[in-house]
Amino acid sequence: MPSTVVPPRPQPGPGPIVVPAGLAGVAVTETTIGHVLGVEGFYHYRQYSAVDLAQARPVEDVWHLLFTGDLPDRARHEEFTARVAALRQIPDDVLAALPAIAAAAPAPLDGLRTALSLAGAAQGLRPLWDLDEPARLRDALLVCAQVPTLLTALYRLGQGLEPIPPRDDLSYAANYLFMLTGAEPRPEHARAIERYLVSTIDHGFNASTFTARVIASTGADVAACVVGGIGALSGPLHGGAPSRALDALDAIGTPDRIDAWVRDRIEHGDRIMGFGHPVYRTEDPRSRMLRATAEELGGDLVAFAVQVERRVLDLLAELKPGRELHTNVEFYAGVVMELVGLPRAMFTPTFASSRVIGWCAHVLEQARDRKIIRPDATYVGPPPPQPVPPLG
Repeated sequence: MPSTVVPPRPQPGPGPIVVPAGLAGVAVTETTIGHVLGVEGFYHYRQYSAVDLAQARPVEDVWHLLFTGDLPDRARHEEFTARVAALRQIPDDVLAALPAIAAAAPAPLDGLRTALSLAGAAQGLRPLWDLDEPARLRDALLVCAQVPTLLTALYRLGQGLEPIPPRDDLSYAANYLFMLTGAEPRPEHARAIERYLVSTIDHGFNASTFTARVIASTGADVAACVVGGIGALSGPLHGGAPSRALDALDAIGTPDRIDAWVRDRIEHGDRIMGFGHPVYRTEDPRSRMLRATAEELGGDLVAFAVQVERRVLDLLAELKPGRELHTNVEFYAGVVMELVGLPRAMFTPTFASSRVIGWCAHVLEQARDRKIIRPDATYVGPPPPQPVPPLG
């Protein structure tokens, strides 16, 4: 008996809006968290320059700003810092599972997806849809506080070392370095990595932030939203470039090899990591700030990086005239992280440890809108309906 063929349902109105590939230039919602002005080379968190914040305030203050809308005074700074420091410890049953996760997923960022899912379930994180605002805030603070503990534990286990418990008397940045190395960091190293962390907390509607917001729009729990963000960040086009930029410096090796190495890459159409950005049409403001931070730390690596940067920009202008290709955040981020003693396997995880704060700020904002994000797509396949051929 032939099946009844149902013709395509008529679509009311003009149909879906066709947008550029990758949603380029499309504003999908409103936000009060921050914005990136690519032409001007400027970005901000709420009403403050993100670079100014990185130079003037610790991670905890910017975290407070993104979650509550206000920069704390001294009393609120101390209260908030103590509150989030008390959340850094992960449950014993989660800690017991980390060796197996680290063995199965040697890359800490890969292991974090599983570890954070487990931590969220073990601590009873509930769907955002079912929570009031204070409960959502509590869960977001917990996730942000525990991600650095999970990341550093996974890295150390992967190196055959025991995890180091967090210290609640250290700042976010200093504690992160302490849990990674086992030594209390020099103040200038803690401050340098803090500037990097603050400068990368948020950066507009990038792929991982948008992913986290889409998941939040379904009413899922905070850990699920962040796991989705981590998955997006793991792609090499998003969060994987700081170590690759440093690898490029290693490959060049000496000043006399700069021109030949760069020309070869450009002529073969290869991307030079640390240069170019999908949004900025001028120098990345984070790059300027991190260059200055690297120069404060000093050393041969910094001098060589500055020399390579200048020559790469000259050659890009010569070989790719009319292209707006400038130094981006990854170039000097890699230099700064190397100088403070971070292993390269932890460069992108360190990025994630700060960006999770931005993701969660967006998750909290998205959770106030009770509508699911559900776009359409333009179908371009074979025209339906067609008869289904018999088997065989």
